[in-house]
Amino acid sequence: MEMSFQQRIQQQPGFILHHRPFRESSQILDIVTRDHGKIAVVARGSRGSKSRLAGVLRPFLPLRVSWVAKTDLGTLTGAEAAGPPAGMTGDALLSAYYVNELLLHFLHRFDPQPEIFALYEEIINALARTSNVAASLRSFELRFLSLLGYAVNLAQVSGSDQPLDPQGNYEYRMEHGPVAVERAEGALVFPGSVLLAIAEQRFEEPEVLPAANRLLREIIAFHLGGKELKSRKVLMEVRRGRIAPLNGRTTDSD
Repeated sequence: MEMSFQQRIQQQPGFILHHRPFRESSQILDIVTRDHGKIAVVARGSRGSKSRLAGVLRPFLPLRVSWVAKTDLGTLTGAEAAGPPAGMTGDALLSAYYVNELLLHFLHRFDPQPEIFALYEEIINALARTSNVAASLRSFELRFLSLLGYAVNLAQVSGSDQPLDPQGNYEYRMEHGPVAVERAEGALVFPGSVLLAIAEQRFEEPEVLPAANRLLREIIAFHLGGKELKSRKVLMEVRRGRIAPLNGRTTDSD
């Protein structure tokens, strides 16, 4: 979609999702904003040693951003911190980059979704202070998918109003939901009691969090249509010991 008129936006709440170099001293920023959705802007001269924006244009720092745009690619005219940065290391930091990638892949440009913006603020703040990164991520994923229109049905048998039997076994089938099966075997086969517990986010129960990890990983991969998430690849490399953790201990968060 190309704009046919010039927009001038001032002091819009936002977070930087991604940045990449552009020409000698500039960069292109992907930003999620509260009222304008995901945007892309050029920050001219922002990589120069004398740039006043050098310490501001970074992920996980709440910003007030201003820009002008008459095409899909706008030009940043100002940015200032709107709060303290979310201090994260290790699993929490990797997970925050994973959340950024999800927004980059799933959100459309110029599609305002203030509920998703609020959810993003919530998960970044939660990751900065939680001792259970994995549970926070699973809760975020369930809510994020629901807001996108991909709500995960974990309460009823596919194609019916019949509630799940806690004693039964169900295979989760993409775009359908739980289907009753006889044998408790298969990558996406779960006891009904576990699926009900995931729906209620009872992640403190021993079986529930590993099952939620497995289920949501496959559901998100399905909706990504084969696109690989770089943050997930980095996390796997950390676990295999091929690269060092990001300034902290890494556990099973993804």
